[in-house]
Amino acid sequence: MVKGYCVKCKKKGQEMKDATIGQTARGGYMAKGACKSCGTKMCAMMSKDNAEKAIKAGEAKKNF
Repeated sequence: MVKGYCVKCKKKGQEMKDATIGQTARGGYMAKGACKSCGTKMCAMMSKDNAEKAIKAGEAKKNF
């Protein structure tokens, strides 16, 4: 699963549900989704390698 920081739960490594990976204007990769425990929107910056691995594994959808 794609993981990120939840601002509401204040926990690192929270799993995202319905994650989508997009590309930023500068060429970086960002995952967007919702926290599994509280439902708050989350974002996480990713490397190209990690983004491609998550897409190939079916953990996230491609949005670029």
